[in-house]
Amino acid sequence: MLGLTSTRSALVAGTLLSLASQVLGHMEMSWPYPLHSKYNPANSYTVIDYSMTAPLFADGSNFPCKGYQNDRPMVPVATYSAGSTYNMTIAGSAVHGGGSCQLSLSYDNGATFRVIKSMIGGCPLTSTYDFTIPSYAPDGNALFAWTWQNEMGNREYYMNCAVVTVAGSSASKRDTSSFEALPFIWKANVPGVNTCTTTEGEDPVYPMPGPDV
Repeated sequence: MLGLTSTRSALVAGTLLSLASQVLGHMEMSWPYPLHSKYNPANSYTVIDYSMTAPLFADGSNFPCKGYQNDRPMVPVATYSAGSTYNMTIAGSAVHGGGSCQLSLSYDNGATFRVIKSMIGGCPLTSTYDFTIPSYAPDGNALFAWTWQNEMGNREYYMNCAVVTVAGSSASKRDTSSFEALPFIWKANVPGVNTCTTTEGEDPVYPMPGPDV
């Protein structure tokens, strides 16, 4: 009886460790601070999402941004000047062979995301990526999103979003039509959103990668 109890305890412990590794063994954007991120010192433990590294639900119910874009108040964590270059960082322990990532902006609370940079292949094999806010990006608060389709492992879709402020674009450069001409983010491996899937062992090649690759 003691042996059976010990075996059951070991199985339970093993299952919990496996589940923990699935959650903790992925990647997450660490800067700019995503909504509900543990990296944001302003977040209390009651609002932190400790499974931030987990992919979006396959049914699409928490697309985009895990649904956090609907939280209020929305407090910007960074201010960017249109036309200037900045960096974003990614943290985690399992890169799943890399894959492809995109950076995008949304000014309509996540209804649409316009791509400002694509990293095709090898992402996120490094932790820091530079990006440029387009000179024609509108002023105002926006959602800054990092999305990732992994190369190895389960076919999944990762997405973290931060609230940022874009400011300083001149009237002559503030061409809304130019920004709206940028491609939408590419979505795959979320059957509840669309039917696109990626192939394991291959880096996704975005059909419309945007102005910066």
